[in-house]
Amino acid sequence: MSELVLPQGARLTGELEIKRSRFLAEVSRIDSPEQARERISARRSQFPDARHHCTGFVASIRGSSPVLHSSDDGEPSGTAGRPILDTLVGIGLTDAVAVVSRYFGGTLLGTGGLVRAYSGAVRDTLEGAELLTRELVPVWSAVLPHKDAGRYISELGNAGFDGTPEYLPEGVRLNVPTAHGQKLTTLLAQLSGGTIQPGTSGEAAHERPWGGISNGIAVKNLKL
Repeated sequence: MSELVLPQGARLTGELEIKRSRFLAEVSRIDSPEQARERISARRSQFPDARHHCTGFVASIRGSSPVLHSSDDGEPSGTAGRPILDTLVGIGLTDAVAVVSRYFGGTLLGTGGLVRAYSGAVRDTLEGAELLTRELVPVWSAVLPHKDAGRYISELGNAGFDGTPEYLPEGVRLNVPTAHGQKLTTLLAQLSGGTIQPGTSGEAAHERPWGGISNGIAVKNLKL
């Protein structure tokens, strides 16, 4: 099953002002619940005088259900953290944390106003963001002769196969995560005159460009 994620290292920021209340949002790619909590702590330190730091995150766990978390941080129950989390989930994002820090402007916004403000701050921050699709695919492994390894790796890269080389005395072991094992096998056979036959050596998460976010919706780029 594929998942939608932001690029590694992504950290998007935005600001929404409603009736002089300022909502400062940050949405980041994370790799664990611990990393989500680190980003939340960092935003608290960055804006120590904000009245609220409301949060939501989705963290995937291999072989298990994702961890979902939200916090209203003193806002009325269900008006901040849950709308933040629902915005991430509604787009289909995983491994993402959103923090919205509020500076109170003196005017109460009411329950509906708070829900719209917190969800809107996250949605606006994510507008136009790039999305990748991540799926679990087989890892194909082959040992390339030293004298031809550079050329083979270049040709494979041109065909869209990005591998991790491991330099050994007997050759260069190349590990390539891909769902297109037959295409990889055929290409290696052509390059090597049939002497190299890759085999599978486990599974790995593979990420590739998928599309982006438009009007709060994940939209696939049909050209990819």
